Amino acid sequence: VQLQAFGGGLVQAGGSLRLSCAASGRIFRVNYMGWYRQDPGKQREMVADFTSGGSTKYAESVKGRFSISRDNANNTVYLQMNSLKPEDTAVYYCKAAIRQFFSDSFRDYWGQGTEVTVSS
Repeated sequence: VQLQAFGGGLVQAGGSLRLSCAASGRIFRVNYMGWYRQDPGKQREMVADFTSGGSTKYAESVKGRFSISRDNANNTVYLQMNSLKPEDTAVYYCKAAIRQFFSDSFRDYWGQGTEVTVSS
């Protein structure tokens, strides 16, 4: 199983970016999907997540600016980031809880990270 994240880049403050993350491999079911971010020297923090039940959760710092969505048919999760601020600069990681065909349990997987830099 692989998670591949795309869409990071350099953007000016106030701009927008859309991140995507696709899960591939011998996947039976994807349960949890979410986005996290990490600054060097800081702990990784949850940005937004999306459960299979349909509920979403956002970090207080991104509420009203970021929006998470999911394409269950393609095991893909997106993060639309608007009104970006310099403090949003970080490496963004996607995470998913995946059950493979030959397994009876879910396991957490992380994407490789995509860098977002917001200039002031």
